[in-house]
This record gives sequence, C-alpha cells and structure tokens, in this order.
Amino acid sequence: MHVYRAHIFHIAGSPAQDQVDRALVSHPDGALVVDGDGRIVHLGPWADLPDAFADAPVTRADYLLPGFVDSHLHYPQSYATAAHGGGQLLEWLDHCIFPTESQFADPEFADRAARYFTRRRIAAGTTAAMVFGSAFPVAQDALYRWTDAAGLRIVSGRGIQTVGPAAASSLITSEEDAIRLTAEEIDRWHAIDTGDPRTARIQVGVVPRFSLSVTPRTLAALGELYDHARGDGVYFHSHLNENNRKGDGEIAAVLGSYGVEAYLDTYDGRFLPGSKTGGHTLLGRRSTLAHAVHCQPRELDRMAETGTSIAHCPTSQLFLGSGTMPWRATVAAGVNIALGTDIGAGDEWLISRVAGDAYKVHISEEGDAGTALHPAELLFAATLAGARALDMEHAFGNLDVGKDADFLLIETSRWEPLEGMLSMGIRADDEEQATLEELFTLLVGMRQPAIAGVYVQGRRAVTPEL
Repeated sequence: MHVYRAHIFHIAGSPAQDQVDRALVSHPDGALVVDGDGRIVHLGPWADLPDAFADAPVTRADYLLPGFVDSHLHYPQSYATAAHGGGQLLEWLDHCIFPTESQFADPEFADRAARYFTRRRIAAGTTAAMVFGSAFPVAQDALYRWTDAAGLRIVSGRGIQTVGPAAASSLITSEEDAIRLTAEEIDRWHAIDTGDPRTARIQVGVVPRFSLSVTPRTLAALGELYDHARGDGVYFHSHLNENNRKGDGEIAAVLGSYGVEAYLDTYDGRFLPGSKTGGHTLLGRRSTLAHAVHCQPRELDRMAETGTSIAHCPTSQLFLGSGTMPWRATVAAGVNIALGTDIGAGDEWLISRVAGDAYKVHISEEGDAGTALHPAELLFAATLAGARALDMEHAFGNLDVGKDADFLLIETSRWEPLEGMLSMGIRADDEEQATLEELFTLLVGMRQPAIAGVYVQGRRAVTPEL
C-alpha cells in the first residue's frame, strides 16, 4: 500500500458531459491509497484515512489529478510543431508534414523519435493517448516498444494512405499492402501486454489519414477488416470536417471527390456517390474522429447514435485557421468530446494548455453560442472524456475506488508563476466558488515543470534515455 497526500481534484462516477459540474470532487487535504496491484483502494479526506492504511508510506504533493488523456496527436509529427506551411491544412501537409513523416522510414531516426515522443508525453503528464501513427512498420514497432517500456498507455495505428499528392509519395502503399500491413500490426501489437483489450495498455487502431488519403475501394476493404477486428477491441481513428476554406478546402475536396452528402458518410460505409452504401461502417464506441469543426447536425446525431467520440483540438484549429467547433451545439447533440493536442499542428504537448485554449475559443464564439466553460468541464475533457473516447472508462480517467491508479503529482514551486497565482491570487469568499477558481487557475496556469510525478497503474512512468 502507498498513500498520496495532496489537494485532490477529479470528476467522479460516469456523468453526462452536460452534468460534470455536479460530479466534481475536491479534497483540499486528500488521501489517495494505491495497493500493490496499482489499483485505487481508498480516496477521501486525509482526516478520514482508515486505520488500516496508517502505517503505509506517504508521498506528499501540492495537487493530485487524474492522468491527462490526449485523444489525438501525431507521432510522426513530433518534430513538426511550429512549422510554417504558408497556408491552411492542405498546403501545410504538402510543405511540412509529408516530408517530415517520410523520415520515419529510417530505423535509427524512428527509434530516436519514438524515445523523444515518449519523453514529451511523460513531461506533459499524458498517461494515455490516441496516437496517429507512422506509415512505416519499423517506426510503429519503435513507438510501441518504448511506450511499453515507459509504462504508458497508447492506442495507435499506422497512417494509411493509398492515394495522395507527390509530396506524400513515400507514404503511399497499394490498397492490398495497406490492408496487409494494418492486419499485421494488429496481430503483432494489439493487447500484447495482457492479451485482453479491457486491461491492455498497448492497443492498435485502423487509422486512415483522412478520406482524401484513400479511395472507396480502400474504405470498403478497411470496413471488411474492421468488421472482423472490432470484436477484439481494435479502434478506428481519423479526421473529420477540419478545414472548410471556401471552395477548395478539405471538406469541399472530400464531398467533391466522393460525391457524398456529408463527410461522415465516407466513414459510415456510405462512400459511394449520393451517399449510397458501399461497405461496413467504421463508427462505434472505439471510434474517435479528430476536429469535427464544421459538422452538419445529422453528422453529430449519427456520431452520438453510434457512440463515436470527437477529439477536440482548439490549439491546432487556431494554428491552421480551421475555425471553432461549436461547443454547446456539439454537447447538446450528445457526442462525447475529449481534448487532443494534435501535435504537430498543435504546438502544446500539455493537455491542460489545450483546455485553456478551449476556454478562450468558446467564450469567443459569436452570439448565443459563446460560453464560458465550467472548470469541471475542462477537467472532464482533459481526463475522463478521453478515457471514454478510448472505451476505457472502466479502467482509468478518474480516481474512483477500484480503478487503475493513473494520476499526476503537481508541485507548484517547480513553476513560480503557478505558485504565485495559486498562493497570492484573489479568491471568492464563497468556498464552493473559490474551489472552482482554484481548479481553473491550476489547469490554465500549469506548465510542464510543475508536473512532479506521472503514474500509470500505480507505477511511476520511466523516461527513456536521450
């Protein structure tokens, strides 16, 4: 047994996204008890610590939070943050991303990048992540290997491309090879650590870059593959409705290329002209689509119906001028919304920084759509919503007794501005309001140096060497 004593925040239970404010738990002097199997056996005020744990060793910190869950980031774009592409999404891909990702064919480069990516995750407190993978198996093998050695959680899958511009030529395979390589990755790595997707830290997904990177024939074949693999807990991950530049942006290109009525139809088996059915759906509880900035109402309804989640990436959307996902309308539709850094269009590895950007963009939405997100909404989107998107809410995402002990220790003295804001900032006289203000400042004011410990299943994450 081990006891962690700190001010503890988390979102308890399994609330709906529009009710998370009622589920916020704060223990200003709290105790989290973790057993030898890495599970939470007690959570509550320090003063109420049961006698059975009185002799357990105690680690103290200023704050303790559930581990951050990043629902969308790109491993082969690890070195591409803050890359100037001279335009929005499609130009940026051609000028910056396709050339960057091509380097991952080299085993030495890929191994170095995998170690770097893993170190950046630990530094940012990202205990679990949905990772868009490299096109090259050697790079994916390095990613899984180092993630496992570090003790982190991951869902990844090779980036699938069967068509594309000349800049992406080294990333493109035949449709037959795309299916073969994806199936081989699933066989080699999915749930390799435990053999059970309900408990595994290492898991695999089917990951086409986006609809413009594949063809109807590819989507039909991926649907067949996924229909067989879905029962084994395999995931699906891609992009949706990210960039709507008038006339020649991503969305217009998808609709024009496929002749469909809605972008989502291409992932829902309805990728033939007129949105006619051509194969199996890729949507479901283990499916996450990044961005969803410009969705039609029926697309949101369909995602809610199938349990498909959205990876909301406001930092990236600002960088590429993609617009703002309408928060309230999306929540009202019943779609689960988790946060993603979208490294490398996003230039922040720290999910709490993305939460801060979410607050800023949504309070700035026009008219009645503008809303000041509740601090509990920010914490939920950074933790439990991500676990829900990964269909792993039963195992982590909050600090409920019985779950795996995935958490962060925060020491404010390691980042002086955060310590100053929390110790000297003005707080309301009302205790409940003061608690919300403290949580908001902690999330928005936090920077990576303040993260003093990163734990998955009760074990401290191991940082790979340089």
